[in-house]
Amino acid sequence: MNYQYLNGENWQRIWIVGDLHGCRSQLDALLTTHDFDRQQDLLISVGDLIDRGPDSLGCLQLIEEPWFRCVRGNHEDMALRALRCHESQLWIMNGGEWFWQLKGTELIAARHALKRLNDVPLILHLQLEDRTVIIAHADYPAEHYAWEQPVNWHDVVWSRKRIDGFQQGKRGTIQGADAFYFGHTPLHKPLDINNLHYIDTGAVFGNYLTLVQVQ
Repeated sequence: MNYQYLNGENWQRIWIVGDLHGCRSQLDALLTTHDFDRQQDLLISVGDLIDRGPDSLGCLQLIEEPWFRCVRGNHEDMALRALRCHESQLWIMNGGEWFWQLKGTELIAARHALKRLNDVPLILHLQLEDRTVIIAHADYPAEHYAWEQPVNWHDVVWSRKRIDGFQQGKRGTIQGADAFYFGHTPLHKPLDINNLHYIDTGAVFGNYLTLVQVQ
């Protein structure tokens, strides 16, 4: 699945969270602070639920929750490749060793949850009352957004070309939607360039987790 459509009318409040990387306890504390209502609110992740942090399995199991949606990050991409193609080295080098240490029911739960990642979209189209919000892990590699437009799917999950340009002083925007939210590149604080928002603030590296309310 490349694109998934969400209608904001179905939830009272909607939040987008940066890369979790196993930081489940920080997320739970943040949701409590913001009085997150699991019956009426929605949490959307920009991907990279797993690896490097203390509770990858806990973050991975979020995809079973009715109040949670996410896009696929490059760490999920590495995990799926490792399981599908039996090429685990790249994943292990980038924090995937937690999976190979699991046993028994935890291993079964992790395998089940990782299989569910095949159904996780690369791009989420969130339609709010007065605006369109697009969520992807690394980039939307085009100058204009369109629903179900083919783009370079590898770049959606992995590319840093656009944000590298911004950090070198370039400025830009993507037409066709009101706001774009990305993770992937750890920053000291969120970076907002016109309608583009980068919200991975490196919680797993000792910084904080960013949570943005969009509805």
